[in-house]
Amino acid sequence: MKVLVIGGGAREHALCRSLSLDPDVTALYCAPGNAGIAEVAELHPVDPLDGPAVARLATVLGAELVVVGPEAPLVAGVADQVRAAGIPCFGPSGAAAQLEGSKAFAKDVMAGAGVPTARSYVCTTPEEIDEALDAFGAPYVVKDDGLAAGKGVVVTSDLEQAREHALACGRVVIEEYLDGPEVSLFAITDGETVVPLRPAQDFKRALDGDEGPNTGGMGAYSPLPWADPKLVDEVMDTVLQPTVDEMRRRGTPFSGLLYAGLAITSRGVRVIEFNARFGDPETQVVLARLKTPLAGVLLASANGTLDTFPPLTWRDDAAVTVVVASHNYPGTPRTGDPIGGLDEVAAEDAPHAYVLHAGTKRDGDAIVSAGGRVLSVTATGKDLAEARERAYRAVSRIRLEGSQHRTDIARAAAGG
Repeated sequence: MKVLVIGGGAREHALCRSLSLDPDVTALYCAPGNAGIAEVAELHPVDPLDGPAVARLATVLGAELVVVGPEAPLVAGVADQVRAAGIPCFGPSGAAAQLEGSKAFAKDVMAGAGVPTARSYVCTTPEEIDEALDAFGAPYVVKDDGLAAGKGVVVTSDLEQAREHALACGRVVIEEYLDGPEVSLFAITDGETVVPLRPAQDFKRALDGDEGPNTGGMGAYSPLPWADPKLVDEVMDTVLQPTVDEMRRRGTPFSGLLYAGLAITSRGVRVIEFNARFGDPETQVVLARLKTPLAGVLLASANGTLDTFPPLTWRDDAAVTVVVASHNYPGTPRTGDPIGGLDEVAAEDAPHAYVLHAGTKRDGDAIVSAGGRVLSVTATGKDLAEARERAYRAVSRIRLEGSQHRTDIARAAAGG
């Protein structure tokens, strides 16, 4: 099978790495990719948001499966253009991707499906914003209705900060604060059958101890030793299957990757948000544990044949990923700095630890930073403690001036 992956971050590097290890994949392409992905896939320049250009590239390459990684191309309907060219595509339609593209749409679907979530108000005027903030009180949860690359959510006890963010958003969702630990659960679906993956936990705040501003994610781990063994079955029954059924009932069937961000509250599981694609950095740890070759299950989703696909198999290993970010991230990041130590990780830490590239590019013979989150250093081990030790040993070899990373990823879960 010839596979084309669309995107250029660490999520796409994780997808390409898994696909490159799949014996059924005879050719692997990525557009536009990055310096790390270039080691496992042939790169092609294309604007991921340009649906006709993506479809043309897939046709020219003879791709038999296109995997759309990021949310913006999905919301822009790129998967529709690929399917219109007669090529199977893993990823929801533009209409179905509104589950991520609009928080208000997602809340409406959850209400129709009876999915447990936070009470919320959709606000478009300063008066509505003030009423909603007053109704819920602190801590305030304010979400930009549209896509904001993981930075559209503010959780704060500062009323002025909450109000300022809400006013800057235009259309905004203000909701009650959900207590309890957060869990990410991915499911692959073809619009009817839903196949859950293993849960993970990510770390949204920039600094140790969950301090600092929200980011796109600074690290993740899987499995979750503290989670109820019945959690996945419960989320399947109360969240994932009802949502997929509701989307089909509305005439906008959802196929691809449905991501549920969950809070395990004192009153039970509640949905924080849906995403319409693999999450970053949770994908890095979930795929590290998946034993089933990846291409077949993605193709079954695209072709509507998940009901006959064999059950997924998983490694017993734990996985931890630590994000190395640029100076000043999540503000405007400094880019263009050379990255050292990558060869040392490959020589000293493989196969248990490896580096997935996020914001990188090649500059002559050097690999330099080209974004806020630069690398996802990922490791596996017999348990979280070993995976964590291997990940941080590899991180210590990375040289990137001014870079930052959290030192407490998976520490509590590993018993440290």
